[in-house]
Amino acid sequence: MVIKDNLEPRVRLPADALRCMVQCVEIALLVGLGLLAHATVKGIEQNVVGASQLAERKLLSGLLGLIGDVAHIALLLLPLALAVLLLVHRQARRLTEAVGTGGVAVAVVAIVNWLLRQPAASQLYGALTLSDSHARVPVLDGYLAGLAAYVTVIGLSGRRRWRTAYWTALGFYLLASLANPKNAHVTLLSLLITLLIGSAIGSGLRYAFGSASGRPTAAEIAAALSTVDAPVTAMRRIADARTETRRYAATVQGGAQRDVTVFDRDQQAADALYRLYRRIRLKAQVSRRGPLTVEGAVERRALLTYAVEDAGVGTPRLRALIRVGPEAAVLANEHTDGATLAELDGQLNDDQLRRVWDAVLRLHRHRVTHRKLTADHILFTRPGGDPGGDPGGDRQGQVLLLEPGDGDVAASDLQLRLDRVQLLAEMALAVGPDRAGDLAAEKLSSDELAAMVPLLQPVALHRTTRMALRHRKDILPGLRKRLLGTAQESEAPPVQLERIRPRTLITLVAGVVAAYILIGQLSTASLSTVLHEADPSWVILLVALSALTYVGATFELTGFVLERLSFARTMLAQIAGSFVTLVTPAAVGGVALNIRYLRKAGVSPADAGSSVGVSQVIAFGLHLLMLIIFAAFTRNARAHSLRPPNWVWIALATLAVVVLIVLAIPAGRRLLRSRLAPALSQVIPRLLDIAQRPAKLAVGIGGALLLTVAYIFGLEASVLAFGGSVALTSVAVVYLTGSAIGSAVPTPGGIGAVEAALSAGLTAAGMPGAKAIGAVLLFRLVTFWLPVP
Repeated sequence: MVIKDNLEPRVRLPADALRCMVQCVEIALLVGLGLLAHATVKGIEQNVVGASQLAERKLLSGLLGLIGDVAHIALLLLPLALAVLLLVHRQARRLTEAVGTGGVAVAVVAIVNWLLRQPAASQLYGALTLSDSHARVPVLDGYLAGLAAYVTVIGLSGRRRWRTAYWTALGFYLLASLANPKNAHVTLLSLLITLLIGSAIGSGLRYAFGSASGRPTAAEIAAALSTVDAPVTAMRRIADARTETRRYAATVQGGAQRDVTVFDRDQQAADALYRLYRRIRLKAQVSRRGPLTVEGAVERRALLTYAVEDAGVGTPRLRALIRVGPEAAVLANEHTDGATLAELDGQLNDDQLRRVWDAVLRLHRHRVTHRKLTADHILFTRPGGDPGGDPGGDRQGQVLLLEPGDGDVAASDLQLRLDRVQLLAEMALAVGPDRAGDLAAEKLSSDELAAMVPLLQPVALHRTTRMALRHRKDILPGLRKRLLGTAQESEAPPVQLERIRPRTLITLVAGVVAAYILIGQLSTASLSTVLHEADPSWVILLVALSALTYVGATFELTGFVLERLSFARTMLAQIAGSFVTLVTPAAVGGVALNIRYLRKAGVSPADAGSSVGVSQVIAFGLHLLMLIIFAAFTRNARAHSLRPPNWVWIALATLAVVVLIVLAIPAGRRLLRSRLAPALSQVIPRLLDIAQRPAKLAVGIGGALLLTVAYIFGLEASVLAFGGSVALTSVAVVYLTGSAIGSAVPTPGGIGAVEAALSAGLTAAGMPGAKAIGAVLLFRLVTFWLPVP
């Protein structure tokens, strides 16, 4: 038997990395719990300790102390016994690594204990020790952390009795530590953090340096396959960076070849975090749950292979499925000569691509999907199995779908469409969107094509396809345009594939921070206090100015739309926009609503988008120009000079450096060009059309100026309502800066960020802090919250 293997003597286990990350997150959560819920944690700790000490008094005299002594002795003897076990099995290197890792854990805990005794960590120290005094008592148990790291490196998997003894002794040790009045500084929180620190260090170092491989060798796999298939005469390892599974090319007696895939137990956690991320982000039918066990992986691969064969679709026949020891399972498929779609780059003909569609549609008629239809999983066989045949010229070779283990049986309509979209995108990468779209139109009805267009999203595609599309950004837009055309595409209803979007998550987190800031301001000046202390005459003026902003917004939109719009309906749309900003970021909701309003008013999609884009560009330019002018006036007015804090200049300098770096790098310039070119291609022609009608341009610019000036005078009225004496130019700078910050922050309506920025600006301009907060709350109450009801 000829064996060519390249089995690594030491491997990094993905499960160790996953375990380390999870434990670090748990430590962070426990620390956060101690800091944010100090009183609650302290109450729980006191109840636990009190119950433990009560149990000590109720039990027979000295029983709990005896149990604690036995637990201490057991935890001292356990590492010695494990050391003897490793030496007996000639695993001295693992023992050395375990001892070294335990020492690292002890050193880390010593450093953490020193840090916790510093004045800056007094709050966390109090939460961990139930003590408000800053005593010189170590919080964390170094020996316990070292023991946890030591046991983690050795590993108790498969040693059930040792694992039971360890956890039993550990449980009694924790109970005795909590019940002992002499250990008043020991708490449940500190013990849990200690154990997690030790386990995290053990898992992290074990992953960093690797551990001894327990995987079966190629010879062992060949011997196992020979018992269920023809005797194996040769086996050769195949390097494949696309997957974590091992692959071999085997030759059996008689000359037939087998493709052997080995599922090692220690690799099943690979990409677990990525799969979890996709599972959380996407809907269940879009993201498949990857099996974390060897049994689940091989059973799913076998089930899908049999389902594809039953559907009459070509796939390499499964010849053997066998366990090799306790740590691996092996699949052996018949080897078929041919070339994959990726290998035939530039040599594909339409007949070959039609046969691919025929095979996939035949599979779908049996409600089975593949879900991995990438270019390297579609094989064109050579005629007659001739290894010297020309695959590019083959018109009779069969199409085989390789590795169908990620597919679905009893698939839903959405899963079938996702499979077709994946195939369409992969073909477009190979032959271009026009040719791929024409072939899809031959095989699918117009209704089926229309249903696929909304699914042409990167998030719905396989990982390798998404990576390829990053370099071919014209593929998906080209497919959409080819299938339905530009006008129909704009009306195609989108399909929501994601449970939660990263942008939504960022908005949610920013909203929580904003609520925290807003609650802090309300604790300084409540709304009842604001309404009671504000001068009613200035409040009435503020309400009138707030109403005037909708007139300005109406003129701004109508001025940049060549078509005739109803003034009343346009103003109602602007009022509706104030409600939309309660649930969307300030710079997003109003724009989307205006585009939708223009579409309903009969404006074409392209003109609606370009008109709103022109209004946004002009408004931004006027906003920046007014900020520069008022800032110059503020600097010249020495009595009312608004001096920004030093960090503002540092932030501006940093931003300028970042912009210069991006412009200096070719990739940065290409990125900016790709982002700005589509928008400018729509905005500039529309702006030139409006420039030829000076009356329209004057109405648009005048509306934008009226909108901004009304808000500036509104903030000035709020200041005067509380008896403030801030110069109008300073108020203008404060408003323009706060509005810009609110548009950049991804919170609904800029909540939190606008209030904080305006309050800080008015305070910097010389207004007392409490009155500044009151003025800002009054301003936001009238201009942001009052229009809603």
